[in-house]
Amino acid sequence: MQWIKTLAQDEVADEDVTPAEAAMRAIALYKVEGEIFATDRVCTHGAASLCNGFLMGYEIECPLHQGRFDVRTGKGLCAPITQDIATYPVKIEDGHVFVGVQD
Repeated sequence: MQWIKTLAQDEVADEDVTPAEAAMRAIALYKVEGEIFATDRVCTHGAASLCNGFLMGYEIECPLHQGRFDVRTGKGLCAPITQDIATYPVKIEDGHVFVGVQD
């Protein structure tokens, strides 16, 4: 695994979703209760950007068909979601968000 520097920690808005890139992957960063989580940015059902969705606690709702994912685990929580979304480990160093991606 390699750690990819993405955004400054303060660029990730509280209780919101922020787009970022890591090793040519489109990812979404979420800050919930002060902790940052990372998933793929695109919904597995309708190919919509989750950055246009609604974050409610630890759940991101897709803006296209209202399917929801748990941002901590990537688990799809309701129809029409049939496939979980990829998640990535996150660490904070020197005020920046690093996302772990497989080589």
